[in-house]
Amino acid sequence: MKKSMYIVGIAVVVLLIVANATFYAVHQTQYAIIVQLGKPVRVVLEPGLHMRAPFVQQATYFDNRVLEYDAAPAEILTKDKKNLVLDNYSKWRIKAPLKFYKTVKNEAGGRSRLDDIIYSQLRVQLGLHNLNEIISEARENIMKKVTASSNIVANDYGIEVVDVRIKRADLPPENERHVFERMRAERERQAKKYRSEGQEESLKVKAAADRDRTIILAEAYKTGEEMKGEGDAKSIKIYAQAFERDPQFYDFIRSLEAYKKSLKKGTTVVLSPEMDFFKYFRQSQ
Repeated sequence: MKKSMYIVGIAVVVLLIVANATFYAVHQTQYAIIVQLGKPVRVVLEPGLHMRAPFVQQATYFDNRVLEYDAAPAEILTKDKKNLVLDNYSKWRIKAPLKFYKTVKNEAGGRSRLDDIIYSQLRVQLGLHNLNEIISEARENIMKKVTASSNIVANDYGIEVVDVRIKRADLPPENERHVFERMRAERERQAKKYRSEGQEESLKVKAAADRDRTIILAEAYKTGEEMKGEGDAKSIKIYAQAFERDPQFYDFIRSLEAYKKSLKKGTTVVLSPEMDFFKYFRQSQ
């Protein structure tokens, strides 16, 4: 009894081993290639459970979804002889699994080949454009051309290139330093221009203010002199009219005003009493 159970157990294990070697499952996200003695004999594109020759054939699986490949940054020369460090990525998928297996063997080989193809096409396309075009309006058109040309070349390896995009486009460190210096020089030139224009406007404003000040002072001086002249004329006229009415009284008033101005408190004057200046003092005595 024990011996028969032992034999049954061995048979079950053998059957499981044979079944595992005979049947294989293909997921809906995969392709499968049946390899016999190192040579591909069949491509399985449909998902599900399939059979193979046990112990002789093996199944190699490939992903049938869209894959992403992020390339390492690399330098590229533009049409205007400017170095750019490009960081790009691509979307691709395995279109012909048998051709893919025969040419690059696996996904690692496919990524390596794809890196060479895309970098080569980027060099060709970016070499036809200037730096300003690459970083601005022409980038979308350039990427379409790179995608199309890369897809044509990659088709020989069973690869379909879905899209190629530039993540970053930077200048090399030494070029960045030169660009920064040039930008700073340009900003300094503009600053000097603005300062000189400001100084010019300041001088114009000051000159206009000085001119207006001179004109205002001249007008004020003219008006003042005219008013003084008119006042002096009126004063002389009044003096003349007073003198005509009573010359002796006018002379007396004028003498009193002279006494008042010259003989102030604390003033010492040494004059001869016979002078005409003191004639009214003599008359009073």
